[in-house]
Amino acid sequence: MNILPNTDKINIPVEKFTEYALNPKKDPNKAEAFRLALGYKSSNADKLIQNIKNNINKFNCTEKEDLGHGKRYEVIMKLQGENGKTANVLTAWLDDKENGEIRLINAYVDRKRGVKND
Repeated sequence: MNILPNTDKINIPVEKFTEYALNPKKDPNKAEAFRLALGYKSSNADKLIQNIKNNINKFNCTEKEDLGHGKRYEVIMKLQGENGKTANVLTAWLDDKENGEIRLINAYVDRKRGVKND
């Protein structure tokens, strides 16, 4: 199994969730999917971030094309949410070639693809 590099040093900006993914005014579909599937809202974004951090090294990582900013990775995780339900969450990461930081760049509930463990 390939694991995201440097999982102990990943950066997950809370604003990715509070200002975007869990914000119904910015992305109503994504926010609703997180709320219904896992019970996450802007008010408990910190719990989603901790859930991702606690589980990131348990799932396979796929390297994606470098578009000029650094290596990109995708990790699909099966997470249990605040509501006790489980769902697949696709996370996208950038290993920023400017500062060496591995940062979350996208996350969403993925109903189409399941977790594939080696």
